[in-house]
Amino acid sequence: MLFTRRFCIAGLSAFSLSACMGGGVPMTTTPASRMQPQPNAAFDTWLAQFRARALQGGINANVLDPALRGAGFLPDVIARDRRQTEFTRTLEDYLSIAVSDERLSAGRAALSRHSATLRAIEARYGVEAEVITAIWGLESRYGTERGDIPVISALATLAFDGRRGAFFESQLMAALRILQRGDTSAANMRGSWAGAMGHTQFIPTTYQEYAVDFTGNGRRDIWAEDPTDALASAANYLARMGWTRGQPWGVEVRLPDGFNTALAGRGSSRAVSDWTGLGVRNMDGRAVPDHGPASIIIPDGPRGPAFMTFRNFTSLTRYNNSEFYVIGIGHLSDRLRGGEPIRGTFQPDRYGLRLGERQEIQRLLTRAGFDTQGADGVIGPNSQSAISAYQRARGLAVTGEPSRDLLERLRRGM
Repeated sequence: MLFTRRFCIAGLSAFSLSACMGGGVPMTTTPASRMQPQPNAAFDTWLAQFRARALQGGINANVLDPALRGAGFLPDVIARDRRQTEFTRTLEDYLSIAVSDERLSAGRAALSRHSATLRAIEARYGVEAEVITAIWGLESRYGTERGDIPVISALATLAFDGRRGAFFESQLMAALRILQRGDTSAANMRGSWAGAMGHTQFIPTTYQEYAVDFTGNGRRDIWAEDPTDALASAANYLARMGWTRGQPWGVEVRLPDGFNTALAGRGSSRAVSDWTGLGVRNMDGRAVPDHGPASIIIPDGPRGPAFMTFRNFTSLTRYNNSEFYVIGIGHLSDRLRGGEPIRGTFQPDRYGLRLGERQEIQRLLTRAGFDTQGADGVIGPNSQSAISAYQRARGLAVTGEPSRDLLERLRRGM
């Protein structure tokens, strides 16, 4: 997997590399007001050296020089890159935000508002409107969180920093080629701190390869308020990755008692008839229709929800290799199409708590004067700080972690 249970929504795909910090809320980019360039002589030297490489690489001086004149060293970009952390979260956590009531409602509105465009894109590329809308919803919250960081500055800063210097320099060169082609201006090329851009958060190299001009105005404009080109570009990408129209990404299934979990996993594919012979059924107890070779995945463990996945699941992994992300896209698209919520039982987290119980802890902490900044049920930095403050104030061992004992204390008003 691209990342292990990393809790990232609103802008992390296999080619978007948007910020991913965990903590229980959809990820947004750092406000541009906090991304102020700072003087850095070493950066200036690096930029001059890069200019020579860019000229040699075919970037015209009349494009390169104005773009680099506006580029500055952004220390907050480095700070964001250093702060990336793996947060172990449950599938229930992920889906509680990826397919929240708010995101679902906003998605239905977006699907309705852009229905004609989305259906035209579906007709050309063979990717269902609901799937494209779901990608749009997770990548940028339907265009409301596209990022406002100057991409040239962000990429130059990361290339100069050197931790992944070669990768980010390749992205910077690709961004300059986009400017040279005339698709947008340097001032308009804004996105996430890591250079992901537009409604569907393409990084520059992916943009070069897969972005399309669906509006026919001569520019592949994924940055505009009009999301048409961005949505069509995402559809083009999935189509190129083998998406098959009319086929599901997967279906929720019931596993028989005693199911051999060693058979599960994306690398274990069988005919649907074989799975049926082993006792696997859909949630209504019937055989799953044959959509080609299938795998069984159990991302929440053997007692949690199980899914039979098909070729379109693999196509979505080309967009983002996280099982959680793909299930989020698939399930959100199913719900937008009128499907039902997941029916399997989510398992407790490593603290022995379920989502509703963690939400109760957050509500009770806030009521007691230890503000968790929301009650989404995901114990991120704000909740950890609130728990630590509560424990300190009560003379308890300060762990910053939720527990059943903590929940009972809060319920009793202790």
